[in-house]
Amino acid sequence: MRYLPLTDTDRQAMLATIGAASIDDLFVDVPAEARLAGPIAGLPAHASELAVERHMTALARQNLSAGEAPFFLGAGAYRHHVPASVDHLIQRGEFLTAYTPYQPEIAQGTLQVLFEFQTQVARLLGCDVANASMYDGSTACWEAIGMARRITKRGKALLSSGLHPHYVSVAQTMAKFTGDALVHDAPTLDAATDIDVLIAAIDKDTSCVVVQYPDILGRIADLTPLADAAHAAGALLVAVVTEPVALGAIKAPGAMGADIVVGEGQSIGVGLQFGGPYLGLFACKQKYVRQMPGRLCGETVDAAGKRGFVLTLSTREQHIRREKATSNICTNSGLCALAFSIHMTLLGEKGLRELAALNHALACEAADRLARVPGVTLVNDSFFNEFTLVLNKDAREAVRNLADRGVLAGVSLGRLYPKAPEIAGGLIVAVTETTTVEDIEALATALEEELA
Repeated sequence: MRYLPLTDTDRQAMLATIGAASIDDLFVDVPAEARLAGPIAGLPAHASELAVERHMTALARQNLSAGEAPFFLGAGAYRHHVPASVDHLIQRGEFLTAYTPYQPEIAQGTLQVLFEFQTQVARLLGCDVANASMYDGSTACWEAIGMARRITKRGKALLSSGLHPHYVSVAQTMAKFTGDALVHDAPTLDAATDIDVLIAAIDKDTSCVVVQYPDILGRIADLTPLADAAHAAGALLVAVVTEPVALGAIKAPGAMGADIVVGEGQSIGVGLQFGGPYLGLFACKQKYVRQMPGRLCGETVDAAGKRGFVLTLSTREQHIRREKATSNICTNSGLCALAFSIHMTLLGEKGLRELAALNHALACEAADRLARVPGVTLVNDSFFNEFTLVLNKDAREAVRNLADRGVLAGVSLGRLYPKAPEIAGGLIVAVTETTTVEDIEALATALEEELA
């Protein structure tokens, strides 16, 4: 098909129809600092395909990939070992070509996989029911806030200071269009979570309390008192899990009273992939299922009495609900959900618990070793496979310098919270089963040299 660009007359007609004076008016909601003032410096206006390929290859060589160096990055995206069988199975034709079940009953294989995925997610998160996935953890978090507003008819959400700042940012963006008031502060570098602060802040206008578990600093808290306080005030508790492997070792949020549990499923079956595509998890109590966004696959029998699967609930705007839709989420992350389900099936409950135990043991070893480095203080008194250190200098500088030495040291809090200089020394360190004892020693040695 030939590319037929629009004429200036075409563009002016479209702008006039929507009431915009110029194309620039379409981008007013994008912050000025995120927009380019002109063409990218040094980028040619045109080049041959071969020249572009060579240029991009040279740029790619500048990357230090996760498998080429001691790797301690986390904060919402984790390097875990994904068995080769996962990639092999998701590339089978019946899966790879099934985008999403627009004509669901024809795609029985896809529906069965999603049904099993929902069962796994509901059990993992400790809830009654789960949907067939969402885009990623951050959008799932916002959808939970919107769902709480519909249920409670209230418009104020309390966001824990331990909630990932990117999740907060997504919620703030979406709240501009709904009018929800979001209450949030940056975390403090101490071992205690803000559970007591959240409990004290709940009032008659609160629709929900959103808390991450484990939180952005890796801290773990009992959510039961918070759930009780929220329910007593007629509010809901939303729990966010960015590291689902942790639930092989710690109690599921649903079992502690959380009404809605969402999260990022990337850790199971899905690689880092430069930030996406990822996989949003969403589960809730049975009584709220009709307010749940996305889609739900169910099991039934056909006319011949044979087991079959159907699209039981679909609340998106492209289907019959239209303006009554609970969400404009337009698809589930089907292929990533398949990878999650295959990996989870290969692990089984015993395997997941063993994987979680290995992660925690290695993280404890790393925390003990790094806490002995002069100029380093360990914040946490509880964690799973991720913890926070306080360095005697800005952690952003230390991370950059250690990367130059071939060690990917972690995620600096200064990068996540650039407007909170009081926590700029914080460094989030993640340890998984892919971390070796040699990697831990390499990080400790590099930190000793950097902070001396």
